[in-house]
Amino acid sequence: MIPSVKVLVDSSVWIDFFRQKKSNELGRLLEEDLVCINDIILTELIPSLTRSNQKEIIEGLFSLDRIPLSIDWELLRRYQVKNLSNGINKVGIPDLIIMQQVIQFKISLYTNDNHFYLMQNYFTFDLLFPKHSGAR
Repeated sequence: MIPSVKVLVDSSVWIDFFRQKKSNELGRLLEEDLVCINDIILTELIPSLTRSNQKEIIEGLFSLDRIPLSIDWELLRRYQVKNLSNGINKVGIPDLIIMQQVIQFKISLYTNDNHFYLMQNYFTFDLLFPKHSGAR
């Protein structure tokens, strides 16, 4: 099912897409112009793409709608306390920021990162493919 709102695609999905694995869902989202990105995800992807001279892919990523970063550090600390209290360990700050954005902007998240699947039990946000077999 394709949502009617924008979808923030996590770097884990992009990496699989670039390796041409599990690309059907992301391909459909791109065709429907539903994909957005943020500077965290760009910063995770661009250096490796630059090193391998993937100019066309880089241009494509920069052409996507970019969700602005407005970090609420107190909120992130509360998220992390709740995570730790519920046994969800080793969630990095970038993932907390991504979750904050998804909640703040009411957009969906497409990820293969298992931390988000665990956090969804305690926070209200939309995972596009919550039963996705690629979760790790």
